Amino acid sequence: MTETTPRRAHSLAELAEVMPKLAPTEEQLAASDPLEARPTDVIITPYGKCGTTMMQQMFHQLRMAQHGGDMDFDDISRVVPWIETAASLGLDINAEQKAEPRGFKSHLDYEGLPAGARYVVTLRDPKEAFVSMYHFFSGWFFEPGTIQLEEFTPVWLMGGPSQLNYYKHLLSWWARRDEADTLLMNYRTVLSDKRDAIRRLAGFCGIEADDPAIDLVEERTSRSFMIEHKAPFADPMMRRMSEEKAGLPSGSDSAKVRPENAERRELPALISDLLDAQWAEHVAPVTGHADYASMIAELET
Repeated sequence: MTETTPRRAHSLAELAEVMPKLAPTEEQLAASDPLEARPTDVIITPYGKCGTTMMQQMFHQLRMAQHGGDMDFDDISRVVPWIETAASLGLDINAEQKAEPRGFKSHLDYEGLPAGARYVVTLRDPKEAFVSMYHFFSGWFFEPGTIQLEEFTPVWLMGGPSQLNYYKHLLSWWARRDEADTLLMNYRTVLSDKRDAIRRLAGFCGIEADDPAIDLVEERTSRSFMIEHKAPFADPMMRRMSEEKAGLPSGSDSAKVRPENAERRELPALISDLLDAQWAEHVAPVTGHADYASMIAELET
C-alpha cells in the first residue's frame, strides 16, 4: 500500500472532496453526547470569521481574571470547546471547565443550538466576512492562488455542511436582539471600543470585572498579543485532524489572527453586487434595512 502525499485542494472539485472528510464518523457521533445546556452556560456563536476567536479569548480571560488570567492551553477551543467539532475531536462537551461559567464556541443559529443557555454573537459586514473566510481557507484547505475569489463565492453562500449561510444565521440572531439571553454586538464596534465590550460581556455573563481585570482582558485580546501567542488561536486540534483525515499538509500559513498589514484581497465589483442582491432578497424584506450599516445603526441606537 502506498501513502498519499499530503496535498491541499487545487480546485473547487477537490475542495468539495476535502471538506466532508472532516465530519465526525458514525462511531464518533455514537460515542458523544449532545450538550446539556445550563442556564449559566455561555455559547459564543458568531458566523464564521466574524470575531469568534477573539470573543472566546475575551470570555476565557474574563472568567480567569481573578487568577491573573490563563494562557495555559494549547487550543482556545479546548478551554472554550467548539460544539460542532467536539465529536470529531473526541471531546466531552459536557465536561466541567477551568472556571464558571462554562463557555462554548459555535457557528450555529439559535434554532440549531440547545435552548436554555446564554448566547453571544458578534455581527460583521458580509463583505468583510466573505473576504476573511477566503483568506482563512487559502493555505489550509486549498493551495493559495488555485481558487479565486469569484470561484469561492458559491462555497461561502452555501454555508458549509449545515447549509446555514450567513444570511440565515444573521436573521436568526437579529430576531433575538432584544432577548435577555442574547448579547448581540457589532464586530467593528467591539474592536474600536474594547473596554466597553469587555464590560458588556462581563455583565451579561455575570462575571465581576474591575479595572485591573478589564486591563488584563483588553491586553490579552489585542491583535499584538494574540499574534505573539498565535498557536492556540489557530485551530491546532482541527489542523491535526485535517492532516490525519483529509490528507492535508502540515505547516499551514492560514491563521485566524492576521497582522494589520497582511494581504487582503479586494472584493471584485461583481461579488460585491451579488452580496448586495443577496441582502436585498433575504434580509431587507425581514428587517427593513437596506444594508448592513443601517442594521447596525439600529442595533447601536
